[in-house]
Amino acid sequence: MYRPRDTHRQRLVAEISAELRRYSVDAQHIGHAFAGLHGLNATDLQALIAVMDAELFGQPITPGRLGEQLNLSSGSVTALVDRLERGGHIRRDRDTADRRKVFLRYAERGAALAKDFFQPLGRRTDQVMSGFTDEELEVVHRFMAAMTTSMGEHRDAVRAARDDPARRASG
Repeated sequence: MYRPRDTHRQRLVAEISAELRRYSVDAQHIGHAFAGLHGLNATDLQALIAVMDAELFGQPITPGRLGEQLNLSSGSVTALVDRLERGGHIRRDRDTADRRKVFLRYAERGAALAKDFFQPLGRRTDQVMSGFTDEELEVVHRFMAAMTTSMGEHRDAVRAARDDPARRASG
């Protein structure tokens, strides 16, 4: 995307957009390297990130919710979860309150593999963040949260357009 760069703000917006693209590309390369080392595909990696994020926020994810997030059918989610469980990356836990409900969690082996691979990146991230005040990090957090929400909304719009039979017939 080319943006006007006539004013300071326009230059800053263009530079931030370029940095976000570069960050995204580099993050994809790192993720693909991890996936390649452990025989995972892109969907496997997305699933592991979803499981990790859910655990991080104290809200374990169910297979159904995982399918919604990844835009997968129930059968595809079952195959995905089976594959990741066989590989030692995740485990299924029954809800103690409702035994019919299943939560997906990182398995010890999967967590150890991820930690070994991503720990150096974590140290780099900590080092970068140590150069910012709490107030600056609050602004960065607000910005990143808004950008993530915006990207998710756009992803959902793209999925809806792709999945719309009328759009496919006219396309």
